[in-house]
Amino acid sequence: MVVITCVIVFPWMFTLWMSLFDWKIGSKATFAGLGNYADLLTNARFLESIAHTLVFTTLAVLAPLVLGTAAALVFNQQFAWRGFWRGAFVLPMMATPVAIALVWVMMFHPQQGVLNYLLSLVGIGPSEWVYSPKLAILCLVMVDVWQWTPLVMLIVLGGLASLPTDPFEAAYMEGASRWQTFRYVTRPLLMPFILVAAVVRLIDALKTFDTIYVITQGGPGTSSETINIYLYLQAFSFYQIGKSSAVVVVFFVLVVALSMLLFWLRERSKYYE
Repeated sequence: MVVITCVIVFPWMFTLWMSLFDWKIGSKATFAGLGNYADLLTNARFLESIAHTLVFTTLAVLAPLVLGTAAALVFNQQFAWRGFWRGAFVLPMMATPVAIALVWVMMFHPQQGVLNYLLSLVGIGPSEWVYSPKLAILCLVMVDVWQWTPLVMLIVLGGLASLPTDPFEAAYMEGASRWQTFRYVTRPLLMPFILVAAVVRLIDALKTFDTIYVITQGGPGTSSETINIYLYLQAFSFYQIGKSSAVVVVFFVLVVALSMLLFWLRERSKYYE
């Protein structure tokens, strides 16, 4: 309890207290009440960062869920070198996000990047990738999906290994096709595990900072600026301690609300209910 109080409870309460003050490093803190929160509601840049965060999070959760579940179904089958291919598939999640981001920065380079070279081999013109305001978020999602789809695969694969065999035997006896077995047996039984993976990915995607900061730093302009990047700039570039603390509180409420929604969906999806 002492450790929890020191590293979680006190910092959180202190952040909540700081959010009530108009406080910039080097100047005197003045009580502002809910003024910082009111300013956020009318701050176009902050509202834009929320939109970017929701778009990034939605895509970075849904895509790995679909691809990871499909990969788990494949790797659950018996075939030659299955162990080797499983190990190769999970390699991206073993590297540090900053190292991965630096590699992708080189791949995204408009003139010297390997991605544009590969496009030229099939007759497609070069793309600006993360240097385009319209593509920056999608490129960041692609990096995140590439790294974390294996995590979803491992969670779903563990779920497949723990499923009861009786429903599958009954489906086989009734002459159900593979698609019917997946739709009416496998998918409902897997849903609790898929939603666990969704919760893990949701929290991870919402707090993604290192990859985005290394690749785009929120650019071009503010086209890929998420709440984390906005928070970092307010706290450590503009030294707005009170306003950045208010952003932390709002962000925390957002994470808790979305996580509770997914946990509620998980409880409703349990097959024994």
